[in-house]
Amino acid sequence: MPAVRAIDVVWLIFLAALAAVGLLREPHSAYEWFVLLALGAVQMAETRLAVSTDRTTAALTVAIKLALCYWLVAETGGIESSYYLIFFLPIVSAASLFELSGVLITTAASVALYLSFLLFVDFETNYLAPEGIRELALRVPFFFLIAIVVNRLATENRRKTEHLAAANQELTEAQAEVRRSERLAALGQLSAGLAHEIRNPLGVISASAEVLERNVEGENDVAREMAGYIRSEVNRSNSLVTRFLDFARPSQLDRATHNLNTVVRSSIRQFREGLGSGRPPYDVEENLVELAPFSFDETLVGGAIVNLLVNGSDTMADGGTLQVTTYRDGSTAIIEIADQGEGIPSDQLESIFNPFFTTKPHGVGLGLAIVSNSIDSHGGKISVTSRPSEGSTFRIQLPMDVQP
Repeated sequence: MPAVRAIDVVWLIFLAALAAVGLLREPHSAYEWFVLLALGAVQMAETRLAVSTDRTTAALTVAIKLALCYWLVAETGGIESSYYLIFFLPIVSAASLFELSGVLITTAASVALYLSFLLFVDFETNYLAPEGIRELALRVPFFFLIAIVVNRLATENRRKTEHLAAANQELTEAQAEVRRSERLAALGQLSAGLAHEIRNPLGVISASAEVLERNVEGENDVAREMAGYIRSEVNRSNSLVTRFLDFARPSQLDRATHNLNTVVRSSIRQFREGLGSGRPPYDVEENLVELAPFSFDETLVGGAIVNLLVNGSDTMADGGTLQVTTYRDGSTAIIEIADQGEGIPSDQLESIFNPFFTTKPHGVGLGLAIVSNSIDSHGGKISVTSRPSEGSTFRIQLPMDVQP
């Protein structure tokens, strides 16, 4: 931020003009220059402080302005001071920073400070004419009028700023989604080509190992064992190739009307059955809100839920609790799966749905990519929020208004 800005120069010129006019008045106060300079300094400092977000700082600057305005009016004639309009300065600041209640409190304080000068008037020697009473009665409503008008404009401006920030956030998310889709499409084509090229030699190796295993002499146990190893590794490689093809192949939706919670419960049961005896204990808490049946592919959505449950359990080495939640947001069904694992670093959040990106020692990095493809094919969206050492929450959004 530059040391001196155009608005600062305007403020200095304006306050200097006020002071110059004040010096023409007789008698004038020696403190006018000082108070006006202090007001200018507070006003210029206000634009550099976080007054729009820090309510304590905002209240402090408004209070300082009120005190300085009171001092200036007191030094220049009190209730008869021509500087009484300077009280608009803290009022306008409050109208720009606070809600209506804070603005009204600040305005009432300004009015009270201004009218307090009546306490110093000696009414035994001074006569308050009816015209003066009417003048004071007119000045007070104008204080509140300015406050309400400025606050309304500031409120509209804040609302537009919030809408613009939300739109920018949505645009950023959409751009990230487009980038991810482009990467997925390119890697999908590459994976499909490689998978087809690899699968053919794997078939030849597997068939050759089977022939070798059948024809090797019975007493040659080493050769038979090696042939078994070859077939086992070929099968494992072929399984990996199949996952590549599942990722690269466009999802063929088999839409039908299903009850989402039924599919979720079935997926949880499948996850529990697949844990095995060697895994740590995992508890799954269900918080399922009853939803009307709608159209989706039961296999793809169910597989995505199982995959996310497995992914969440893998982040909890000593076991823990997984939370599965369903609810409706307008015409969208929401599935949230939360774990208590290590969480995901913020710099990796955009990459976790990319194929071949994994933090697991023996992972391939296709699980979440396949989940993303499955959800995208429904016209839905998957996102994640995470805090390191606190866990992650995956959020699936499925449109409910698509016909089978």
